[in-house]
Amino acid sequence: MPASPATTDLSVYDNSWYDPGGGRLRRLLWYVVNALFFINPLNPLSGLKVWWLRIFGAKIGQGVIIKPAVNIKYPWRLSVGDHVWIGERVWIDNLDEVVLGDHVCLSQGAMLLTGNHNYRKPTFDLMIAPIKLDAGVWIGAQSLVGPGVRAGSHAVLSAGSVMTQDMRPYTIYRGNPATALKTREIE
Repeated sequence: MPASPATTDLSVYDNSWYDPGGGRLRRLLWYVVNALFFINPLNPLSGLKVWWLRIFGAKIGQGVIIKPAVNIKYPWRLSVGDHVWIGERVWIDNLDEVVLGDHVCLSQGAMLLTGNHNYRKPTFDLMIAPIKLDAGVWIGAQSLVGPGVRAGSHAVLSAGSVMTQDMRPYTIYRGNPATALKTREIE
């Protein structure tokens, strides 16, 4: 008789190795500020959001626009270049570093996820990797960028797509999983 397959056992899940940084009090304070000023769709003041991010350790450039209902996990793990647009309902789940170059656009509902779980292990171990979006990258509405992705200059991820691998510069990607579609030409 064949051996029974292994199963996931979340009772032994242990991510005690992971340190989100910031210290407990700082994380608690950020949780409150994030809920009141970022996730709350009634706050349209981008400048106030930029100020809060800087207070909590994010590196933020000039001319950054942050729309309502944005969720950012840990601002001390976020670097944002100049003239970046972050659209409504964007979720930056930055368990690891997230770097947004100059003139990056994250459209409505885009998700940047730096963490995942190892489904091959019964303990469902946490895995993290940084995300880096170079200058001029556009992440379309409702798209997802996974852990470890680097998007080259001016790459585009079309609306509703899922990217889990690096993106070549000036290349447009679409689908789930996203594949290269064509070259981005800027006139």
